[in-house]
Amino acid sequence: MDSPYSNISTTAPSALPASLWRNRGLVLQLVRRDISSRYRGSWLGLAWSVLNPVLMLLVYSFVFSVVFKARWGGPVEDGHAAFGLVLFAGLIVHALFSEVANRAPRLILDNVSYVKRVVFPLEVLPWVALGSALFHMGISLVVLLAGQWLLTQSLPWTALLLPVVVAPLLLVTLGCGWFLAATGVYLRDIGQSIGLLTTVMLFLSPTFYPLSALPELGQTLLYLNPLTLVIEESRRVLLFGQLPHWGGLLVYSAISVMVAWGGFWWFQRARRGFADVV
Repeated sequence: MDSPYSNISTTAPSALPASLWRNRGLVLQLVRRDISSRYRGSWLGLAWSVLNPVLMLLVYSFVFSVVFKARWGGPVEDGHAAFGLVLFAGLIVHALFSEVANRAPRLILDNVSYVKRVVFPLEVLPWVALGSALFHMGISLVVLLAGQWLLTQSLPWTALLLPVVVAPLLLVTLGCGWFLAATGVYLRDIGQSIGLLTTVMLFLSPTFYPLSALPELGQTLLYLNPLTLVIEESRRVLLFGQLPHWGGLLVYSAISVMVAWGGFWWFQRARRGFADVV
C-alpha cells in the first residue's frame, strides 16, 4: 500500500497549513512532552526556563556594559540596565531561530521509530521544535518586559505588535527546519556545522552592537542575515515604543512564505528515502 504522503500534491503550498491544522492536537501533545522531558529529573524543573534567561540577561549586561563599557546610543538611555535590555531583545530573537536550526538536522535521526510508521506525519516534527522554542521565547519576553517595567515604570503599547514582527521569522525558521531535517538524514555533517553557522549569524546581526555603528555597505550586507530585520523591528516595538517599518516587513514576509514552502517542498520530496537511510 502506498504511503499517504507519497502523493505529489502534499508538496503544494496549501498542504503546509493543512498539515498543521490536521495534526494540531498531535503537535500540542508533542510540544508539551518535549518541554517536560527537557527538565525532567532536575531539581528546579521548569523553573530553569525562567532562571536561564534571567542569568543570561545579567551576565551579558555585566560583560558588555561593565567590562567592555559598551554604549548603544540613539533612543537608549545611558545605563547598564537599559543596555542589557536592548542586548537581551536581540538574543531572544536569535535564540528562537538557533534552537530550531540546531535541533533540526537530528529531528528525523532521533525519531527513527516514527519513520517506520507509515501513518505518522513526519512533517510536524519541525513544528514541535518551533513550539518548544516559542515557549522559551515567551518566558524570555516576560523577563524582558518585567525589566522594562522596572526600569521605566511603563510598557509601550507597540509591544502588542511583536507577533506581527516575529511571524515572518517563524516561517523562515520553519522552512530552514524542514530543509535541515531532511538534509540531515542524508548528510550527517550538517549537524556538526549548523551550530557554527548560527553562532556566526549571531555576531553578524545587530545583537551586540547597533546597526548604525557600521558603514552603509556593512548595514546593507547585514540585512542579508534573516535575523537582522526582526531584531531591529523587535527593539522598536518592545523597547523604543516605535511602529515597525511596514514596507520592510512586507517584503520580508513575502520572502518568508517562499522560504517556508521551499523547505516544506524539499522535506516532502526527500522523506520518501528516509526509511532506506535511517
